[in-house]
Amino acid sequence: MPSFLAPVSAALRRLSIDTFTVLLLCTVALASVLPCGGQTAVVLGKVTTVAIGLLFFLHGAKLSREAIVSGFTHWRLHVLVLASTFVMFPLLGLALKPLAGNAVTPELYVGILFLCTLPSTVQSSIAFTSMARGNVAAAVCSASASNFIGIFVTPLLVSTLIVRGAAGGSSLDAVISIVEQLLLPFLAGQFLRPWIGHWVDRHKPMLKIVDQGSILLVVYTAFSESVNEGLWHKLSPGSLAGLVVINCVMLAIALALATWTSRRLGFKREDEITIVFCGSKKSLASGVPMAKVLFAPSALGMVILPIMLFHQIQLMVCAVLAQKWGREPRP
Repeated sequence: MPSFLAPVSAALRRLSIDTFTVLLLCTVALASVLPCGGQTAVVLGKVTTVAIGLLFFLHGAKLSREAIVSGFTHWRLHVLVLASTFVMFPLLGLALKPLAGNAVTPELYVGILFLCTLPSTVQSSIAFTSMARGNVAAAVCSASASNFIGIFVTPLLVSTLIVRGAAGGSSLDAVISIVEQLLLPFLAGQFLRPWIGHWVDRHKPMLKIVDQGSILLVVYTAFSESVNEGLWHKLSPGSLAGLVVINCVMLAIALALATWTSRRLGFKREDEITIVFCGSKKSLASGVPMAKVLFAPSALGMVILPIMLFHQIQLMVCAVLAQKWGREPRP
């Protein structure tokens, strides 16, 4: 690396800005300058659908049943994480409507509500819990359960909370679409894990390309459609700044409530760390594919923008917390 780039690289590492975040920004820029359309958009849409199915198939194949079983004994912890993810966050999104109404457009507020319905992250929740010396087995179980349950709960919450922007149809139709496009490949991966699990575990770097590549494909096609519909004419700098503020407020409240509740209920320090990281985070990897299924193509750009920003904010904040808690003395 050239010497003059070293300070920039170091600054990015301190901010937890990884290569994937840079690729996301480049993808949005590409879609803004060269949006796809016509037959190209149709072909890319089909490729994206296949890529998403492969993504959830690999998620199923990667998930260790032994790790899940080992964490199931902490049922109080899991109930609290799920309540934070699927009850507290939606209520928080509704409570922030007065602030959002003055700070962002109605289309962006739909994206904020969608963000609040999403499951927790898996990889980063486990990684930060491990870094902070929390209960890793419980984190694996809780984050995995959140993503599995989210396949059913997220479309139901979307149908309940979001009136505008959804692709239409009943909540049952939405669940069926999610089951067909996401759950069935996931279950197929779980079923085949005894035969392909070792191969999947040995090739995690290569599988990460599929994981991130499918998300980038959805982001490109979503923003292309939205740019063709006039996205950047509808989104002002003030709305974008307001969205950042609302995301920061939501994350701060979620972290504070998770910490306060876990202490009030008498959880050990290791379990508290797991609750904080698993209960305050939202999954970009699950959210973007779900948005593609649940929302009309013209609305996707505005819908996924909040989760893209929240993703990076939560990584930066949780990285600082994990490093701080990992250094604290324990008895």
